[in-house]
Amino acid sequence: MTVPPSASSFASVAVVGAGAWGTALANATARAGRAVMLLARDARHIAASRQSPRLPGVTLDAAIRISADASDAAGAGVVLLAVPAQALRTALQPLADVLGDGTVVVACAKGIERGSHRFMTEVIAEEAPRTIPAILSGPSFADDVARGLPTAVTLAAAREEVAAALCQALGSPTFRPYHTTDVRGVEIGGAAKNVLAIAAGIVAGRSLGASALAALTTRGFAELLRFGRACGAQIETLSGLSGLGDLILTCSSPQSRNFSFGVALGQGESAATASHGKLAEGAFTAQVLLDIARARGIDMPITAAVAAILEGRIDVDGAIQTLLARPFKAEG
Repeated sequence: MTVPPSASSFASVAVVGAGAWGTALANATARAGRAVMLLARDARHIAASRQSPRLPGVTLDAAIRISADASDAAGAGVVLLAVPAQALRTALQPLADVLGDGTVVVACAKGIERGSHRFMTEVIAEEAPRTIPAILSGPSFADDVARGLPTAVTLAAAREEVAAALCQALGSPTFRPYHTTDVRGVEIGGAAKNVLAIAAGIVAGRSLGASALAALTTRGFAELLRFGRACGAQIETLSGLSGLGDLILTCSSPQSRNFSFGVALGQGESAATASHGKLAEGAFTAQVLLDIARARGIDMPITAAVAAILEGRIDVDGAIQTLLARPFKAEG
């Protein structure tokens, strides 16, 4: 059994992935006074320009070191995995033998692994069993975080002292983490809201009106609650930043890639082209989320509609009509 690190061992942080989110987290962590190593595939270009092509106009803090060598993460007390959910396992594999016992590895992706149906902390536990898995999620756009605009998120780890120490290490006046031990609740909020944001985008893209968008978001939250409760998540978590908070943000702004993806679907684009070259995690998560829900007997009609649209089993208008034709019932 690994011994949880003390807050003082979090002085050094490695951020894996130099996309928009990795760049943002690297800047936020440097602002918190940590020594930051950013691991990037195109390290030479980023080191020269001090910018990520995924987040133009944002300059990396001068104190951030940049490398393409996984071994440079050795000695870090915390590793932030800022890579897409479906790439998290692959990104972690070269690090597994480098990281010391008890290193905290924080998944910063919002999704569920396809095929295995594993949540992000489960992937970490499988690939790097000597480390301590954690998860970061909440209502946060990369550009806002990178520029130091006020943002609040949730950090979860199975042990309270680890989660609390992470908050102390990564928090700053403009980046405020709240801690919890409800790891699964935080993971569910982040994964489910992406799928629901696609549905919200479809409503907006079809110009169904603000009333329909509000109804969709509210009924989507009911699905999130049902799924979370069935998986043992705490209501406080699902109603907090990483659940309801992130859902509100993602279902209401074109800055959200999932919402924008849904808007394009609603305007008639195909699932193959609607992303416009940007990653929409919900497109990968929808069917996985639905598979888990069906296995547990959880009713998730909005999720089912999104999955059916993405798989080409129904068109947008057919999905809307199916939802509108559902029997009337008590709210819940």
